[in-house]
Amino acid sequence: MAAENTTTNFIQWQVPEYKKPKRGKYWYLLAAIFVLACLFLSFFTISAWKIVFLGASSNFLFALIILISMAIMIIHDSQEPQMVTVKLDPEGIQIGRRFYDYDEISKFCVLYKPRQSVKNLYLEFSNKMMPRLAIPLRRQDPLSVRNYLVRYLNEDLERIAPPLSEELTKLFKL
Repeated sequence: MAAENTTTNFIQWQVPEYKKPKRGKYWYLLAAIFVLACLFLSFFTISAWKIVFLGASSNFLFALIILISMAIMIIHDSQEPQMVTVKLDPEGIQIGRRFYDYDEISKFCVLYKPRQSVKNLYLEFSNKMMPRLAIPLRRQDPLSVRNYLVRYLNEDLERIAPPLSEELTKLFKL
């Protein structure tokens, strides 16, 4: 539900916690092949066109990381994303239970490209260790969000396309 309330000076809407990609059976088949290949390379090597078992030199940690990652993806994939509320107010941005003060955010960008199905708010943080945050605007008016945030934050006018990391995530359905 998109709502703008000018009498109390805030903008609020709801978004899914994360975007769940639609994956077909071929994606799962390729993922299984990738996992098996990684596990194979953890314990074996190919030397002079022969498969050689590494024995004690096997990369057990890599195999463990692959198995844990696979388990996390399976568990994560079985759950539906919850809806969280995004609220812009004069003090900062509330996303679900997390509050970001405007002092923590260095700049923002509202990217609206209807032909590419892009309608997002991007937040860059002053702390470079924090990742960029992409918030879908859904039915919210991009211009009203931009006009509201420009009062409190610097706008990133150089961003004209979604970040490469977002495009790759979409391409690989992660």
